[in-house]
Amino acid sequence: MVERESDSLSEVFKAVSDPTRRALLTILVQEGPLRVTDLASRFDMSLNAISKHIRVLETAGLVSRETRWREHLIAAELERTRLIDAWFRQLRSAWELRLNRLQEVLEDPET
Repeated sequence: MVERESDSLSEVFKAVSDPTRRALLTILVQEGPLRVTDLASRFDMSLNAISKHIRVLETAGLVSRETRWREHLIAAELERTRLIDAWFRQLRSAWELRLNRLQEVLEDPET
């Protein structure tokens, strides 16, 4: 299970490593579901390039697509971001333990 979560976390980090994908996700979170063409109009790149970025976000589970006739609505799906939050919580707890131990040593150098 840990390996699977690690793979999922890697997919999420890969997806948000690109500034265009982060911008797409931010727009979708702020404005709600949008058509692919509406998203593409905000960037200085082709519709095909934006579609590729959206597919990466879809693969990572960060967006979903609803097809209505010829329109494709893209919506943010933030459930997978919990993986990042959980990972950061683990890092914080490790550092808090170290800092607590350092504080103990500084307060009583005999320990």
